[in-house]
Amino acid sequence: MRIPVQELIERYRGNLFVAAFQICKNREDAEDVVQDTFLQYHISKKEYESEEHIRAWLLRVAINKAKNVNLTFWRRNKQPLEDYMETLTFETKEASDLFEAVLALPEKYRVVIHLFYYEDYSVKEIAGVLKVSESNVKVRLSRGREMLKQALKEEWEDDK
Repeated sequence: MRIPVQELIERYRGNLFVAAFQICKNREDAEDVVQDTFLQYHISKKEYESEEHIRAWLLRVAINKAKNVNLTFWRRNKQPLEDYMETLTFETKEASDLFEAVLALPEKYRVVIHLFYYEDYSVKEIAGVLKVSESNVKVRLSRGREMLKQALKEEWEDDK
């Protein structure tokens, strides 16, 4: 017995997501697991005894894939940002405050600020890495600097 993948997705996507999320504890990883599970069903040529057998197979595959996600090098070796921040050393309190302010920026500004100031990439190199125009990189740098200026200005005013 084979049921079209689209029908199975409609019926069991939610159940598989919940099972995967319980193991991964991460929405994006759980969504990937569900997608991989349906892909594996689609690719397999296996015949099943009943719809209940298909459901059990899908659930088992999703659980195994979710467990595999937790065993990846990345997941085993990641640490919370707060723990990582404690390992960093800065020459001055201002350097530490600046680094934290950069981390607080929205991602599109944080990335260009980091690449430009911490990694010493040129505007042209950043544009190539991010696949955006050089003018876009310049705009992001300008806006990111302005956000940093405002954030640090407020912090310094609070200290007074």
